[in-house]
Amino acid sequence: MFTGEETPMNRYVQYMYSYPHKTAYRPLQHVNLGDYMGNLEGEGHSLYLNLPFCESKCGYCNLFSVAGCDQALVEEYLEAVRRQVLQYREVLPGSTVFGDFTIGGGTPLLLSEGQLDRVFQMVRSMLPLGKEAQVVIETAPRQTCREKVALLKKLGVTRVSLGIQSFAGEELAWLGRRHDPAQARRAAGLLMEAGFACVNFDFIYGLPGQTAGSLLESLETAVAYAPEEIFLYPLYIKHGVRMEQEGKGNVLDPEHTYALYRAGSACLKENGYVQVSMRRVQRRSARNPRPGTVLCECGLSGALSLGCGGRSYLGPLHTCTPYRITRREALEEIRQFGRREDFLAAPHGILLSEEEMRRRYVIRHLLIRPGISKEAYRKAFGRELAEDFPVLGEWMERGWIAEGNQDAEGNRGAEGNQDVEENRGAEGNRGREGKEASLYSLTKEGLGLSDYIGPMLISEDIRDRMLEWEREHGQKDHTLQGGLEKL
Repeated sequence: MFTGEETPMNRYVQYMYSYPHKTAYRPLQHVNLGDYMGNLEGEGHSLYLNLPFCESKCGYCNLFSVAGCDQALVEEYLEAVRRQVLQYREVLPGSTVFGDFTIGGGTPLLLSEGQLDRVFQMVRSMLPLGKEAQVVIETAPRQTCREKVALLKKLGVTRVSLGIQSFAGEELAWLGRRHDPAQARRAAGLLMEAGFACVNFDFIYGLPGQTAGSLLESLETAVAYAPEEIFLYPLYIKHGVRMEQEGKGNVLDPEHTYALYRAGSACLKENGYVQVSMRRVQRRSARNPRPGTVLCECGLSGALSLGCGGRSYLGPLHTCTPYRITRREALEEIRQFGRREDFLAAPHGILLSEEEMRRRYVIRHLLIRPGISKEAYRKAFGRELAEDFPVLGEWMERGWIAEGNQDAEGNRGAEGNQDVEENRGAEGNRGREGKEASLYSLTKEGLGLSDYIGPMLISEDIRDRMLEWEREHGQKDHTLQGGLEKL
């Protein structure tokens, strides 16, 4: 049974962008990706390419990426990706169509124009990318030049994510970012002028000494460019990152961070943005007049990852290279990948039970507006959401969630659902008579508790696996271990 928590909580336990976390993965034996590719039949699946190369490693970054690699290693990596694509192409179902293609990292625009062009041509010619597929890429200010922006536009990129983090020079220096405010403004201007369907800016809050004034100054600078989306990330300093080694570990002050979150959310609301998750806000526009009202199915579709460091989700099989947190370890994984011949073996990952699949589904939907549909859950699993997750009822009593769609302030629409639009998505799910059935949706208070609510849905088995990994890798009373042990 799922139970609530009565003691005071730390709002910032963990960012639940996926489930389970990589630290719950373990070595696998005799698992072949070809046996699970059937989970990619039909449309609506995702394709991801990880390019784990950076100019420098940010002080807070625990992503699978390395800095200072020479071109020989980059070329070896790209050649290995080509071999991987050829093997995957042979075992993909004939009906597979990828609805989106994302290139992340790392800093993908660190590649030369010729390398970027080659990567795009390889994927488009060898893998079944849909005609209307969304094509997404990440970049940083120092790598965003006019020539590469023009190339991205030519290559059909529809969305660009720019990691600004702050327009304040002293905050950028504390974070270990290499760009300065002028470079960030120039990159933002280039991307907005290019006319991509969507540009989003990323920011970080919760730095020691950061004030509401400095955060709002950054956000007001950002909204002057009118990006379609802005992401606000609370600062986490995870085990193994450079900031921890520099003695900056455990600097997160939850109350200070939450005060900045509220100030930032209010500022963006005043400037015409609507909050659709704890981190993501969308601008009201002719293209998107009612953000956060479209119900999408994102918990059961599959994803195929290229390169190393990214995750593939093939039904119950989640697979990825081992979670590495030091440059030496990550660099060794990249070198091994460059020498690899068999890309269908899955040596590391996890096989989820049906219960874990249900937990993943709830986490993936509840933390994003408009929320989770009881009808869609019933159709997916043949079970009742409230019976499987009675903790939802407890959270309703606390005012963290409510039945029916919530607006940006956590207010219910008329009859709870009038603002919800139907989106068939990959699953083709509809509510009764074409209208969406009742939802569980985060309230305004619940939205700000997402990094506490999400971890509360972790199973005991997965939590034990994560804590075991933390202990084996020298974690001592850090954000993740300390937070999870108290849940």
